[in-house]
Amino acid sequence: MYSQITSAAVGTHSQAVYVCQTGKSAQPPIQIGYSVGHDTGSLAPAPAASASNSPNPDLVVYIQGELQSEQTVRPSQAAKIAHRIAVEVERICEKSRRIQASGEVASWQRSLAQHRIRKCLDFYRLGSRRGRVELHSRLSAIAYRYIAPNQAQLGFQGRYTLLEDFMQGFYVESLKAFRRENDCPADYQPRTRLELAEYMAFTEQYAKRRISLPGCNNQQLIILRSQAFAKRQPNETSVDIEQAMESTRDEAGEDALRSPAIQQLRQQMVSEAIDPSEQVIRHRVIQELIAYLQAQKQTDCVDYLTLRLQDMAAAEIDEVLGLTPRERDYLQQRFKYHVEKFAQFHEWELVHQWLGTDLERRFGLSADQWETFKAQLDPQQQQLLALKQAQAQDPDSQQLDDPRSPNCSTTPPSS
Repeated sequence: MYSQITSAAVGTHSQAVYVCQTGKSAQPPIQIGYSVGHDTGSLAPAPAASASNSPNPDLVVYIQGELQSEQTVRPSQAAKIAHRIAVEVERICEKSRRIQASGEVASWQRSLAQHRIRKCLDFYRLGSRRGRVELHSRLSAIAYRYIAPNQAQLGFQGRYTLLEDFMQGFYVESLKAFRRENDCPADYQPRTRLELAEYMAFTEQYAKRRISLPGCNNQQLIILRSQAFAKRQPNETSVDIEQAMESTRDEAGEDALRSPAIQQLRQQMVSEAIDPSEQVIRHRVIQELIAYLQAQKQTDCVDYLTLRLQDMAAAEIDEVLGLTPRERDYLQQRFKYHVEKFAQFHEWELVHQWLGTDLERRFGLSADQWETFKAQLDPQQQQLLALKQAQAQDPDSQQLDDPRSPNCSTTPPSS
């Protein structure tokens, strides 16, 4: 959940800004990629601080002293951050009619400054890594509920993926807002531990800003952003897995197979169809089937099989083989006939082994089904089954494959 700001590199997009920390031990940078666009229409951003703004010197000195209460904070670093905090709290007090009417502007300035100092020092004490984990945890907990469309039936993993994409973009927006509101250069990057703590404190406060909405309502900014992100997600598409697996014979079915959702599902099924542990036996089945088709002089079926193994659609197969839909339908029926003959009579033991339905695995039956199957056998069949099982465990113990043996079985067992 915290990979966006705990990992050394966050995102892989080409346009990125870097926030890194320097100190006695070099820390890897945080990379925040431009992955999500945002609608800023509902936000009234704070105006950028002017270079000519001169905050109250007494307030600046007070803030700087509080920051330097941490013995590891350097005076030069504390001075810059104290100036920015002082400018911000004075701007808030100047814009607030309630504060101006209270007649206690200085007291409000001191209170707001204390709040910002406390947040900044909290992240400073946590350090770079723990601070980023804590910030990501707090903001993710708020956005998690709103990150997916209401009609989407997503589990944790689906929401997690969307949440990481959203937070990636929100950190970019926050850094741009920090630069804008503190009159920082366009390429400003927090580099020291204190500057990074200041940025994280700003990001948390920025996410929790209350935005006025029609009807005298207000909502936190990060919730509005996550809701807008959810609305941009494409609607879910229902896909018939059996339809995706089977080839079609009519034009309507052909059009359905060309849909992006079906194509994506078919590609995923093909990529996951081959288990590395089964590649050897799968390759052997394919080779034996090709050899069988060639022996039957069914070279067009071999070509069809080769194209089907590449997951080509029926229209693409027609184009490659130069077939009309009717000729392709006839070829499919002939191919199906030879595959069934191959699986049932020619290499049935190999096919059963590949499918996991051989004798060693009880013909693919469950324990209850296996007991029911054995109960239906007559004594001679039960004896033959026992001998076959013994041979499977120790091939040298029985010679059941000898044609002269009365118990020899040259056909697949009937279940």
